[in-house]
Amino acid sequence: MQGTAKNGIYYEIEGEGPWMTLSHSLACDIHMWDPQMDLLTKHFKVLRFDTRGHGKSVVPQGPYTMEQLADDVYELFGELGITKTHWMGLSMGGMIGQTLALKHPAICTSLVLADTTSRRPDNALKMWGDRIITARNEGMQGVLESTMQRWFTEPFRIANSAAYQATAQGVLNTPVEGFAGCCEAISRIDTFDRLPELKCPVLIMVGSDDHGTPPEMARKIHAQIPQSVLHIIDQASHISNVEQTATFNQHLIDFYQLS
Repeated sequence: MQGTAKNGIYYEIEGEGPWMTLSHSLACDIHMWDPQMDLLTKHFKVLRFDTRGHGKSVVPQGPYTMEQLADDVYELFGELGITKTHWMGLSMGGMIGQTLALKHPAICTSLVLADTTSRRPDNALKMWGDRIITARNEGMQGVLESTMQRWFTEPFRIANSAAYQATAQGVLNTPVEGFAGCCEAISRIDTFDRLPELKCPVLIMVGSDDHGTPPEMARKIHAQIPQSVLHIIDQASHISNVEQTATFNQHLIDFYQLS
């Protein structure tokens, strides 16, 4: 099943079981989660959606806020009749999940927070502002190389797999306005102090070589959430679900006790 919600958010639904919602990284779309779909659809009714400004979703004029991104999903849930769901988010998707779970505590049965952060460093506004300027001046081609260097380790980039090529194409396909709008939202993420309010089970994963949202941040998030589990994935950078699919999926199997 696929469709577009009244608020312009594109979604697809596959599988049967309890709801599981997947939220992708900046400059990706629902297909970032393709490596997890065979596993998840055997156990869950999986909802994937394109964040505003990405994929087939609406591209409003920016800037966006993290609250807007969370509200988009909450409206989608209302339209689909979802009152409870597991949540898996990577990078920006993890930030949206934190924001959503803190704003609507009853809706998240569990959270998977992969390669994400809850507080940006002091230089975030300039760093993300510079990326916005590059994208506006040069298009997404202008940010492609630096993005892929941050997202994947050198051996994975050199191997140039089909998954790597698809991820690169996803960056190029992202509308500049959507990229810029979400960069603005990411640059202001600040949920860290409220993380102890989360009461559902939480799985935290991060690539050992992730420099954008490093293991140090994952450890701090883990310390803030008493009921969380932390796994650091070796030989992976930022998009760990693609680079080390088998390990990532095994942690999901263990966390959800899947057979």
